[in-house]
Amino acid sequence: MDSLVGKTAVITGGASGMGRAFADRLARAGMNIVVADIESPPLDIAVTELQAHGTQVLGVRCDVSDAASVQALAARAFETFGNVHVVCLNAGVAGGNGPIETLTEADWTWTLGVNLFGIIHGIAAFLPHIKAHDDGHIVITASIAGLTSFPGAAPYNTSKHAAIAVAETMFSELRDAGSSVGVSCLCPGIVRTRIIESDRNRPEATRRPGVPAAPTPEQLNVHRAVLDIFEQAKPPAEVADLVHDAIVAKQFWVFTDEVYTPAIHERLDSIRARTDPPAHGSLVEVYLR
Repeated sequence: MDSLVGKTAVITGGASGMGRAFADRLARAGMNIVVADIESPPLDIAVTELQAHGTQVLGVRCDVSDAASVQALAARAFETFGNVHVVCLNAGVAGGNGPIETLTEADWTWTLGVNLFGIIHGIAAFLPHIKAHDDGHIVITASIAGLTSFPGAAPYNTSKHAAIAVAETMFSELRDAGSSVGVSCLCPGIVRTRIIESDRNRPEATRRPGVPAAPTPEQLNVHRAVLDIFEQAKPPAEVADLVHDAIVAKQFWVFTDEVYTPAIHERLDSIRARTDPPAHGSLVEVYLR
């Protein structure tokens, strides 16, 4: 895109973490911002802070796993700002962890509902509009876990592999149609966000029976080391700079670091050689190497 000034961006999962940083960065580029999030208190704070800096902003509570909710988001955005130019399909959760045979259907439903169908619903709601005025860009937040598969996270891995497939397919279709609409696929490693606390937003209908809505102090202590890693990881603002630059340059692949590049190469090498998938440990274990 030649210029972002005066144009409009919609960001799902925009009230915290990377999405919040995207909102700040695109606002600084002169864009109107539509912040969509399932958490109302952070959403209200984000809107207030953006308005304080002079940004034209709309906040919309949205459950991306619900197609009607995303369609309503699009309607509000079009009504308020007219054309939408940038859509960051960023909402995501890290849920359903554990050995694959122990996972419930609800684990899969929740994770795929947000991470995959949130993207599908966003494309259905916004891509026809953006194609019609032929000036825009869609950013899909995938993950390094979409390029290799870490044990103990089957639903998350599956959702992110699928997200990359959706992004690549959309890019190819737009290119073949001669469209000027751009696509970026963001594959972050570990970033300083609250994604490992995703259960705070898990719907009751998808919870395992007997599992508390929030982690106990004991569980938090057990995972303290992991929490510390995330708290010391790359700041979301740095990722937002990469995303902004990718939108302007129409760059498809966006990576936040090179930490996981060897693991990706190992997987590709095993595919070429028709050998077993490499044993590289969990996402955190690879990060700590």
